[in-house]
Amino acid sequence: MSLLQWCDEGPATVGLEATVEDAIRTMIDRAVGAVAVVDEQRVVAGMFTERDVLAKFALSGRDPYTTPVRELMSPIVEMATEATTPSEALAVMLERHYRHMPIVSEEGKVLGILSIRNILEARVDDLLAQLDGAQQSRPLA
Repeated sequence: MSLLQWCDEGPATVGLEATVEDAIRTMIDRAVGAVAVVDEQRVVAGMFTERDVLAKFALSGRDPYTTPVRELMSPIVEMATEATTPSEALAVMLERHYRHMPIVSEEGKVLGILSIRNILEARVDDLLAQLDGAQQSRPLA
C-alpha cells in the first residue's frame, strides 16, 4: 500500500518566500497541522508546523505578515518516498517525534504529507472492519 493513499488530498504547501501568516492561513484553511515549505520546483526545503508556531513564533514579537516562514521552519531530516512502507514511516515518526512527514519523489518534490492522524484513522478503519466482521460471525443471543 502506498503511503500516498493515507494522505489528505493534495499536500498543503507554501513557497520559500511565504510569510508566517501565509503558512498559518494555509494550515487553517486546509485543517492541517503542518505545511511543507517548497522551492520553485516544489522540492521540500522544510516543514512549518503547529509546534513551530508555538515554540518559535508565538511569543517572539515578530510580525506574521512580514516574517518569512523559511526563518522559522524546521529543516527536513527525514522524508518518505512511495517505496517507504507504512511501518517504516511510523517508526521514524515515533523515533524522531514527528507528527508530519513529507512524501517525496526521487527528485525531492512533495507528493503528500503523512500525519500521525492519517495513520491512526487508517488503523481505526481496519479495526472497525475487523470488529464488524467478528460481530457478523457471532450468533445473536
